[in-house]
Amino acid sequence: MSERTYRVIVRGVFADLDGTRRTELLASADEHDILKAAFTEDGTLIYDRELRAFSFRCVVRQAADLEDEAAGGTACDRAATALAARGIGHGALRTQVTSVDDMKIRRPRRR
Repeated sequence: MSERTYRVIVRGVFADLDGTRRTELLASADEHDILKAAFTEDGTLIYDRELRAFSFRCVVRQAADLEDEAAGGTACDRAATALAARGIGHGALRTQVTSVDDMKIRRPRRR
């Protein structure tokens, strides 16, 4: 069965952060800077020091016969699991799904 690959950005807001979680997030904020953002299988959590909103970037591979939106659901599940593992609450999640298979690569023209 063929497979499609997606890059998914999950966006949300932090919710109910207590003092301990805020301190932990601020202590590791440099590791979660937008300049270190990457699309990985496990996902990459990105946020700034204001601790309002975050994004979670991941790669999702799924069967080609599934709808693109299914990749967004998988990514939301991964983000929620990753946040829960750190004891971090969040509000509603929304996604931006991009099929890597449909991307056009622009190559420089040869002279």
